[in-house]
Amino acid sequence: MARILCIGEAMLELSRAERGWQLGYGGDTLNTAIHLARFGHDVAYVTGLGTDPFSTDLRAQWTAEGLDTSLILTDPARNPGLYAISVDPAGERSFTYWRNDSAARQMFALPGIERVSDAALDADLLVYSLITLAILPPEARAALLDLCRRARQNGVKVAFDGNYRPRLWQSPREAQAARDAAIGCADIGLPTLEDETLLDGTPSADAVAAHWQLLGCTEAVVKLGAQGCRLPDGCLVPPPEALQPVDTSGAGDAFNGGYLAARMSGETPEAAARAGHKIAGWAVMRTGAIPAQDDTAPYAQ
Repeated sequence: MARILCIGEAMLELSRAERGWQLGYGGDTLNTAIHLARFGHDVAYVTGLGTDPFSTDLRAQWTAEGLDTSLILTDPARNPGLYAISVDPAGERSFTYWRNDSAARQMFALPGIERVSDAALDADLLVYSLITLAILPPEARAALLDLCRRARQNGVKVAFDGNYRPRLWQSPREAQAARDAAIGCADIGLPTLEDETLLDGTPSADAVAAHWQLLGCTEAVVKLGAQGCRLPDGCLVPPPEALQPVDTSGAGDAFNGGYLAARMSGETPEAAARAGHKIAGWAVMRTGAIPAQDDTAPYAQ
C-alpha cells in the first residue's frame, strides 16, 4: 500500500437524472484519488473547501470513500465550485462551470498549507494535473512546482496529467509554459493526445512522448481514447473491448487511477495500462465522473 497525495480542485457535479438533475461531485484529481483509494492505497486529497453545508457533506462523502481528508484546507469566505455535465448521444461529454471563486483556488494561501508540504515530502507518490496549475494564481503555481521538485529530491515519485482546458488559461502560450515546467519535474506523465494537439498542434502520440521525454519525464503514457494508449517504449496497448460509452466524463481520470495503482503496486507499465483500461471501461458505461461501486467494478482484480 502506497501513501499518495492528490492535489487539485474538486467540485459539486450536476448530472442528468431520470427527472431533472442529480447532485454529486467530481474533479480530475479527485476522481483519480478515489479510484486509487478503491484499489487499496492510502490516499490523501489536498484542496480547499468552505464552511458551508455542501463543503461539510463533501468531506463526509470523501471520507466514506476511503480518502484521508485531513489535508483539505478551509476558506471561510469561499465555497466549492460547481459544474454540470451534458452528454451527447455517443456518450461524449461537455461541461458548464461555475468555479471562478472556488475555495480551491486559494489553497496555497490557506492556514495549514505547511502540513501539506510536510506530508508531500513523506509520501510515495504526488499526483496533480494541468487543471490544478490552471486554477492557482502564479505564486501558488510556482509553489506547487517547487514542492514537486523538493519531493522528487526526497525520493517521492511525481505524476502529472496534462489535462488542458482552454477556458482556464489566458493564452495557449501560458498553458504551454506551465505544462512544460510540470513535465520537467515529473516521473510519470499522463498526457492525452487530443489535449496536446489542441494545446500546441503536436500531431501524434510518438511526438507527444518525445516532447515529454525530452523535458525529463521518462515514463510518459499517452492516452488515445478508444484506441488505448502508447507506452514509454512505444508499444500500443488497446482496450480489452470496444464499447459504446454512456458517459465519458471521468474516463481519463479512471485510467490514471488504474495505471498509478498498478505501478505503485510494482506492476509493469503494460500491466498497469491494462488495469487502467479496465477501470476506465467500467466507468464510461455508467453516469457521472466517479460512478458508485458495484459488483462488476474491477478494483480487486
